[in-house]
Amino acid sequence: MTGARFRSVALRRAAVSLERGARGAMYLRSTATIGPYPARLTDRLVKWAREAPDRTLFAKRDAGGEWRHITYRDAIGLARRIGQALLDRGLSAERPLLILSENDLEHAMLALAALHVGVPFAPVSPAYSLVSQDHGKLRHVVELMTPGLVFVSDGKRYARAIAAAVPEATELVVARSAPDGRGATPFAELAAAAATDRVDAAYAALGPDSLAKFLFTSGSTGVPKAVIHTQRMLCANQQQLVDCLPFMAEEPPVLVDWLPWNHTFGGSHNFGLTLYNGGTLYIDDGKPAPQLIGETLRNLREIAPTIYFNVPRGFEEIAAALDADRALAERFFSRVKILFYAAAGLSQPVWDALHRIAERTCGERIMMITGLGMTETAPFALCANWEAGRSGLVGIPAPGLELKLAPVEEKLEARYRGPNVTPGFWRQEPLTRAAFDEEGYYRSGDAVRFADPARPDQGLMFDGRIAEDFKLDSGTWVSVGPLRARVLAAGAPYVQDVVITGLDRRDVGLLVFPHVDSCRRLAADLPATAGQAEIVRHPAVRRWFQGLLEALAAEATGSANRVARGMLLAEPPSIDLGEVTDKGSINQRAVLGVRAALVEELYAQPASPRVMAPKATA
Repeated sequence: MTGARFRSVALRRAAVSLERGARGAMYLRSTATIGPYPARLTDRLVKWAREAPDRTLFAKRDAGGEWRHITYRDAIGLARRIGQALLDRGLSAERPLLILSENDLEHAMLALAALHVGVPFAPVSPAYSLVSQDHGKLRHVVELMTPGLVFVSDGKRYARAIAAAVPEATELVVARSAPDGRGATPFAELAAAAATDRVDAAYAALGPDSLAKFLFTSGSTGVPKAVIHTQRMLCANQQQLVDCLPFMAEEPPVLVDWLPWNHTFGGSHNFGLTLYNGGTLYIDDGKPAPQLIGETLRNLREIAPTIYFNVPRGFEEIAAALDADRALAERFFSRVKILFYAAAGLSQPVWDALHRIAERTCGERIMMITGLGMTETAPFALCANWEAGRSGLVGIPAPGLELKLAPVEEKLEARYRGPNVTPGFWRQEPLTRAAFDEEGYYRSGDAVRFADPARPDQGLMFDGRIAEDFKLDSGTWVSVGPLRARVLAAGAPYVQDVVITGLDRRDVGLLVFPHVDSCRRLAADLPATAGQAEIVRHPAVRRWFQGLLEALAAEATGSANRVARGMLLAEPPSIDLGEVTDKGSINQRAVLGVRAALVEELYAQPASPRVMAPKATA
């Protein structure tokens, strides 16, 4: 590393104030004030349709591979017409719009139309329809929401889910291919409605407290909860983003983005910042997986983003491709201002590789930043809008957000209060009451600690999920989040995820979900049809993981972070059993419950042949 300078970008790093309260609580606030923000998110659609009507708002490749564009002029017209169709159907919070679709242009326009006329909508994970085998979560969502209209992008592709969960009496709208045996309204019919004064009246009646949408989050329970989002939440959160990253207001952002709109990162953060700042979002059909990353790379060869968002696994794939393709790297780094990762910690080798490739390509580094937030904070809450140089630093509160650090089980829980925080969960009042403390702060369940206790403005470090931590039989606390991050960093690229074991036991163990495609390369002599069970039994794979356990043991400093045993899992996690969310993150508590027999085998004496242990602690 040469210590090259960073590309110039306008960021606003504020100081923080700290107050101490009763029972060890601490209160942090940014010294910066939140800027003015509109009452309705589509105020910005109206603004940009007037000021930049011919600028592309959304673009997506069609079946022939050509980009299909929707300009701001197109978008306001479509939003008004579709909004009329939604009003004609009497949709409301009691009968909202349910969207079962991946990211596409029809999904985008339905969302904008609903926001514009005040019809709450709920984008639902495609995995609930296309991956789940029993459709239990989808049925729960439909029963909770009682939708007045359900949209699916492809009726035939979603046919099983529709039959399993969508009542016959509920109107179904399809962008293409109605399911067999089920009547459906073509999306084009909604788009052809004639807008009337009712649209303008509905838009004018909206205010900051108007319901905007619902996003589903399962948390640790595995039961989807509908997080209420108001217009104030969405608008305030976008202004908080601009207050921390003012460069977005100086030049309309250009995104190439795959992150799903049923999640807060893609659907509120990225979708919202594009609209709020008059930008352009190129919908990317790629994914951060070896078999799907090619589509992302194809798009990045054509479109140079000004800001790039991804999860750590995506940046790992992107870094490898940039390193191997000079032309791609030159295109990618030509105008990107910052790289933003979220959802998990970024490994240091990937971080360093991105800096190295940028220096080699354009003679300067691109700042890598992150933060901490959640669906319930719309999602932007904390931001490390400076070059941290390491993973785990999540920054300081955004302007206008109050952060309470509450002592819980020897850690500090981050709790939030502010204009971007949800009022609660739809039709789940007991869960809402339990989610807020006595001062009205939302209990995040995330633990944080000061990077430098003497200097609060140096930011906070992520310190795991409080509900996941446990004690060994010695009474020693095991902090699951940091240990898991350490294992994932050391195990890349062969570890997909891990579950930490050891509650009331003598030592820490691991249940390891292998990254099957990477492990297959270790077992090169196996046929291409070999399944996960065969791969994890292969001697070369077991040798590699034995070496990982040895390396982890050599770095351990005590029983709380010494991994004494591990087992490679022969079956992937199940979404129906709650072991994995639709975005691929592991639910530690669910895995430990579903695979309790494997945990017993992990600690059984004599040792099971499937269990591996570092020689020092075998």
